[in-house]
Amino acid sequence: MPGLKEVKNKIEGVSKTSQITKAMNMVASAKLRGAQMRMEAFRPYAGKFAEAMQKLSSGAGSGQPLMVAREVKNIELVVITSDRGLCGSFNTNVINKAQKLIAQYESEGKKVTLVTVGNKATRAFKRSGKVRRSVMDIMGTFQMFNARGIAEDAAQQFLSKTVDQVELIYARFKSLAAQVPTQETLLPIRPVEKDKAAEDSVEYIFEPTPAEIMETLLPLYLDVQVFHAMLEVGAGEQAARMTAMDNATTACGDMIKELKQLYNKARQAAITGDLMDIVGGAEALKG
Repeated sequence: MPGLKEVKNKIEGVSKTSQITKAMNMVASAKLRGAQMRMEAFRPYAGKFAEAMQKLSSGAGSGQPLMVAREVKNIELVVITSDRGLCGSFNTNVINKAQKLIAQYESEGKKVTLVTVGNKATRAFKRSGKVRRSVMDIMGTFQMFNARGIAEDAAQQFLSKTVDQVELIYARFKSLAAQVPTQETLLPIRPVEKDKAAEDSVEYIFEPTPAEIMETLLPLYLDVQVFHAMLEVGAGEQAARMTAMDNATTACGDMIKELKQLYNKARQAAITGDLMDIVGGAEALKG
């Protein structure tokens, strides 16, 4: 059985850890509110943008270079994670998703390259030999120009036919307790199906032509898709960290209870030993 001092030191150490995890939980909770507000405020914009693109694509056809599908030989995965850890399996799930896709595509004879966004993704794939570009230390700022840089780079790779398909891999924010690893095709931009475009009976008159408007809006549409994914990751990261720190605080509390029980047993054993020594000494004096 460990000594009293050793157990007491462990209790103090775990108590300090518990204070840290409580503080991190509170910070994550505060940051989550801001991240969730940004994400929810952007969703209507992204939705209306997608609606406009649906109407335009039904009138403009799929002749735009960014919408032209071709035989897929080279695929690029844009893997988006957080910059920081201590958020449970949040980043690991996204990285595992990307690794499975890499294995799947390579088994089909396709070449895979990566663009890693976020420090965790960059470190995970650093030695894979597949990373073409890394974007780090931007996931705490959530600026559109960061998303635009990633989107423009992807479009350039696609238009030059260096890659035939670009996919986003990220964790979609579903709820405080669930962030779902998600795979979305960024390029080529998928033309909307006619039945979806026809759901809204409102007819639009476009000036200039839908094709000319599409030429201007398609790059912005890519910006919106990437930025939306980044906002989802930002909210999901804080939710996952809040949950992880709450679980860690609970685990610390359970450990402290066990250590206190162990401390009491050790203290009781020490007192019993002292009493035995006193009784033994008294008996020896009598004898």
